[in-house]
Amino acid sequence: MNVRQDASDHDHKAVFSFVRILFLFEGVLGRGTLTDGNMNFWQKIDKPIIGLSPMDGVTDASFRFITAKHGGPDVTFTEFVNVEAAFHAPHTLMRDLMYSEIERPVVAQIYGHTPEMFYKVAHIVCALGFDGLDINMGCPAKKVAAKGSGAALIRTPELARAIIQSARQGILDWRDGQTLAELGIEPELAAKIDFANRLSGREVLGKRCLIPVSVKTRIGYDCIVVEEWMQTLLAENLAAVTLHGRTLKQGYKGDADWNAIGRAVEIARNSATLILGNGDLRDPVAVCRRVRETGVDGILLGRAAQGNPWIFRAKEQVKQALRSGAGVTIDSPSVGLEERFRVLLEHSRHFEKHSMIRSFVGMRKHLAWYCYDSPGAAELRAQMVRVSHIEELVQCLRAYAERLGLRIRLADSALLEHDGRITNAASWFS
Repeated sequence: MNVRQDASDHDHKAVFSFVRILFLFEGVLGRGTLTDGNMNFWQKIDKPIIGLSPMDGVTDASFRFITAKHGGPDVTFTEFVNVEAAFHAPHTLMRDLMYSEIERPVVAQIYGHTPEMFYKVAHIVCALGFDGLDINMGCPAKKVAAKGSGAALIRTPELARAIIQSARQGILDWRDGQTLAELGIEPELAAKIDFANRLSGREVLGKRCLIPVSVKTRIGYDCIVVEEWMQTLLAENLAAVTLHGRTLKQGYKGDADWNAIGRAVEIARNSATLILGNGDLRDPVAVCRRVRETGVDGILLGRAAQGNPWIFRAKEQVKQALRSGAGVTIDSPSVGLEERFRVLLEHSRHFEKHSMIRSFVGMRKHLAWYCYDSPGAAELRAQMVRVSHIEELVQCLRAYAERLGLRIRLADSALLEHDGRITNAASWFS
């Protein structure tokens, strides 16, 4: 076989692999965004908004799918994605921005420190059909903040504003018809996005819409500066600002300062920007209390949703309690051990088949979270963090049930749901 023929075969294999991933997700790349005018979903959700917070290394496509299916948050965010990935790691970008229709409204969260890159990636977010774009200005990780990204932007307000303006301009120019090719996006990435849109049934050449821009941030860098920082963000007329009630210096230590979040609500009272709170919300009762105390337009749940997608089932109770103003009892969803294990297996199968990650290791932390309140939880969690594939997981759960004398039927449907129509996702982009 000559070199030209070999290259041609390689191209055909790459296209075929991409076709397989698109059919696998059956509408993962959304259909509902390209319409006339503005698409500010934030204004259409009954208050308070109760959504799933973006969490690095946690809220991947499988976690979000399971949470949407079994919980139903008002809004869902992707993990934050580095704007540089569009040019240096496009396969990673496509993996991290995969989503399911069940997640809508779904928001792409991106981070970085170069306004020009936000401008370009805003086009990609629009091209992939997201309902909104969120800019991460709250990550406290040293590897992020050291480069001037994440929560470090609190110290550079002019740069923060430039980033917001560039992202918004990117959305405007997308709406007005600018193509990915005109931006210098690699043809391979542009072709994959275009191909995905066509297979998903989106009218790529139809009229495009403006999607809302939001920011997730913190109350300060090394001290609380919520008054000054909020004035900076409000000047950009954002659709929403989510405040985590800690500074960058605190990381995730200490208590979230909801008094500072309440002050942000007061500052934003006469603006069109919604204020959401985040931090130390462990159950629906805490959600109800914090909304009443601060008057926030909504909240995002993070760690409370780990291994617990069912927490969002109580959102309508919370909203009713707040509307009535009475002391309505809010019941945390009761989930039996059999249902918990069934969803655990469904999540594991989804991760194994959909994540495009070769190793099952990334699933282990989720398994431990699911087992947190189970009888003999410590021993079970110790086993969960060592499993390497789905079959081993099933064996562990069966042995656990037998050891405790429990009658738990591990439904085959959770294990076989996808087997008839997909292959191992780890090889799709190789």
